Amino acid sequence: MVDELEVLVVDDGSESLTEVSSAVDRHRATLIRRNGDGPAAARNTGARAARGSYLCFTDDDCAPEAEWVERLVDALRRGADAAAGTTIAGAGALAEASEIVARAPVRATPDGTNVTFSPSNNLACTKAVFDATPFDESYPSAGGEDREWCERLIASGHSLRFVPAARLVHHQELTPRGFLRQQARYGEGAFRFRRRGAVSRPLETPRFYLALVQRGFERGFVVGLLVCAAQGATAVGFVRGWMKRGHRLVMSENGAPARSARDSQRQQGQRPRT
Repeated sequence: MVDELEVLVVDDGSESLTEVSSAVDRHRATLIRRNGDGPAAARNTGARAARGSYLCFTDDDCAPEAEWVERLVDALRRGADAAAGTTIAGAGALAEASEIVARAPVRATPDGTNVTFSPSNNLACTKAVFDATPFDESYPSAGGEDREWCERLIASGHSLRFVPAARLVHHQELTPRGFLRQQARYGEGAFRFRRRGAVSRPLETPRFYLALVQRGFERGFVVGLLVCAAQGATAVGFVRGWMKRGHRLVMSENGAPARSARDSQRQQGQRPRT
């Protein structure tokens, strides 16, 4: 049982200021406003403002079931450093395909109690773990930032416990065009995850992508086709991320490639453009 629940809503630059304020007041939550710096920065802002010892993250298009918080927090109290619940896709083939792709990197440990990844819309951790492992705010949009966080969490020796009973429904309002744009954005995030930093992470094996498509067709012919289309859009986004990095390189004084334009702006104290 959770003794006291503090709810913080981070509004990351939405245009519905009155509606958001009204909903927050109605539920006696705390509203924090940001300027559209992305989900990683928004989560960090909310987590740092939280007063409790346990943090649960979700998104505005998710509806947690009863006792979602209690079940995640119970896992943390029993010794887990972080915990991941079960996310159920909302109605429609687009939502089903999107959820299959989002959960594709999830792998269970041999004993089945822990996982190596969880999307951040159904995630919890202790405040101490968050303080040591905040989200990387260089990710400008949703895509890749939660995978990078989970990798850093596991690499530091922490556990990510799977809690099947901590369920929520992800109600995405997707059109075919919006779905493809979402997947392309994931592709850009995947490029950033795999190519930034000193170590280049390799792509998944062909077996990984074949299994992903197979899971789609197991849910129906249309879902399978959408998962295939998602892979094409992700590839386009990946290439777009590569082109952005190449076009935004600046030169150091000795003529060698030094840093991206974004890094240059940060060094000069300017706000990077996203």
